[in-house]
Amino acid sequence: MQMQRTAQPLDRTEQRRHKLRNLAQSFVLLAGMAGLLGACAWIVVGPGGMVWVLAGAGVALALGPRVSPRLILSLYRAHALSPREFPAGYEILQALAQRADLPRLPRLYYVPSRMINAFAVGHRDDAAIAVTDGMLRTLNLRELAGVLAHELSHIRNNDLWIMNLADSISRLTVFMSYAGIALAIIGFPILVAEDGWVPWLLIPLLVFSPTLVSLLQLALSRAREFDADLDAAGLTGDPAGLASALEKMERVQGSVWERLLMPGRRVPDPSLLRSHPATEERVRRLLALYAPRRPAVSWQDRTLAVPGRLPRVHARPRYRLTGAWF
Repeated sequence: MQMQRTAQPLDRTEQRRHKLRNLAQSFVLLAGMAGLLGACAWIVVGPGGMVWVLAGAGVALALGPRVSPRLILSLYRAHALSPREFPAGYEILQALAQRADLPRLPRLYYVPSRMINAFAVGHRDDAAIAVTDGMLRTLNLRELAGVLAHELSHIRNNDLWIMNLADSISRLTVFMSYAGIALAIIGFPILVAEDGWVPWLLIPLLVFSPTLVSLLQLALSRAREFDADLDAAGLTGDPAGLASALEKMERVQGSVWERLLMPGRRVPDPSLLRSHPATEERVRRLLALYAPRRPAVSWQDRTLAVPGRLPRVHARPRYRLTGAWF
């Protein structure tokens, strides 16, 4: 797809529509995950215990220690880039951070990897954005601006906290599910011997809740990626820049030898099992943000109609003082 480089206004109505849809999806998915956790807790510890489990999870998340961004980056052997080393990148980042109203400029880190990737760590007051060597050698400045705006949007929208919350809910749900299954196995002979009531309909919920909560967590991740794309387009005013970066990353990521020797390695996962949306869908949504323009008048494909009162000329050219003429 050929990306357009001319300035074109964005459709604010389309932006608001996408924003509302992304927020609604995120809320519904988080609520669904919390509902699964509550259901498993109700089965295992009863209605009263369910409230305490949810409250305890919220307190633990709010008061839990925050992992330092530098600790996470050290796992990737990343090192900080100074404004002197990468002035163009910091110029872009400074302008975008001001537009995003971030209280503090995130730091840029370099990851020595051929993979074309970027990611954000930390929170609004202490954040960092890491870019790989492959990305810096593949993208141009316009495309890099779109990627940095995408990562800044994750920071501004507290997506890192949201996904941490989702991960905590997922882990608690899995724990409650396994605990409930263990209790059911232990207590099943006693219930049968005493002619007690066996909750047959609740057992499938305990069995399948880990899978369901994982699918909801992946869907939430895709929704937050769409929202970061939308906000990145608003920060740069250039959705086509990010769309071009996404297409280039999709196209360049696999080498020629990988496609020849391991053709099945890059078979795409089913959409339900992906943490990121399909590139085609992301590009389509980004380019849909442009405001519709009035179609330009084009003459190249139109047939010229000669006025009927003009007869067809058959005479050959005659040579005059001014040259050949009819």
